[in-house]
Amino acid sequence: MAKTIKYRMYIDEVGNPGLESYLDDPNHRYLSLTGVMLNLDYVGEFLCPQMEDLKRRYFGFYHDEPIILHRKDLINQSPPFHSLRNPEIRKRFDEELLNLLSGWEYTLCTVCLDKKRHKETYTTWRYEPYHYCLEILLERFVFFLRRNIVVGDIMAESRGGKEDHRLKNAFSRLWERGTDYVSHELLQGVLTSRELKIKPKISNIAGLQLADLIAYSSRAEILAENKIPEIHLRNFTRKIIEILQTKYDKDENRIYGKKFI
Repeated sequence: MAKTIKYRMYIDEVGNPGLESYLDDPNHRYLSLTGVMLNLDYVGEFLCPQMEDLKRRYFGFYHDEPIILHRKDLINQSPPFHSLRNPEIRKRFDEELLNLLSGWEYTLCTVCLDKKRHKETYTTWRYEPYHYCLEILLERFVFFLRRNIVVGDIMAESRGGKEDHRLKNAFSRLWERGTDYVSHELLQGVLTSRELKIKPKISNIAGLQLADLIAYSSRAEILAENKIPEIHLRNFTRKIIEILQTKYDKDENRIYGKKFI
C-alpha cells in the first residue's frame, strides 16, 4: 500500500489582531497570517536537523532550554543571540540563513488584512481579524492539498489561554460547516484532524520558527505591492523577499500564496 503523504501548515502572525487598536498606524493597521506548508517527512529528515545544526554552531546547545529562532531577538542580538554582535559572525550567519531559506523545500501563503477598511466596511457584522485571515488561509491550504493529492493538518503558535480556546472553537466550526468557498466535505476529505494544533514558542517547533523568520518579510512585500506606506526595509529583509518569490503557492497562471484584503 502506498504511503499517504502528509503536510502541515505552520502559521505565524505579524501585526496586532485587535480591531480597535491604533488603526492609523501601519504597524498595527495591517494584520497578516503566514502559513508555511511542509511535507512532514521533509521536516523530520531535513528542516529540523539542519535548523538545529545552525543553532548549535552559532549559539551553543542547551538540553533544558532549547534555543528558539525568533526574528526580533535575532535583529536585536538579544541573548542567546549575542554572538551576532560580532560583525564577522553576523555576516556568516546571515549568509548561511539565507542559503537555508532558499534551499529548504516549503510552500508559502500569506493573507494580509486592512483592519481599518474591514471595520469601516462592516459596521454591524465584523469577523474577528485573526479568525478571518485564518479562514482564508485554511481555504488556500485545502486547495493546495487537493491539487497535490495529499492530506494535512494545521499548527499555530499559542496566543494565550482564552484566545487559544476561541481559536480552536472557530476552527472546529469551519471543520463542521466549511466556508463560502470550501464545502465541509472537501475540507474533511483532505484535513486529517478536526482540531487546530496549538503549541507554545518554547516547544521548539522547526516549522513555527521558519514561519516566524519569513512572515514579516512576506507581509512587507504585500504592503509594498499595494502601495501602502511601510517602515524602512532592511537590506536583509529585501533579500528574504527575493527568496520568497520562488516559494509562494502558484501554478503557471496564478499566484495563490498572496492575498490582500
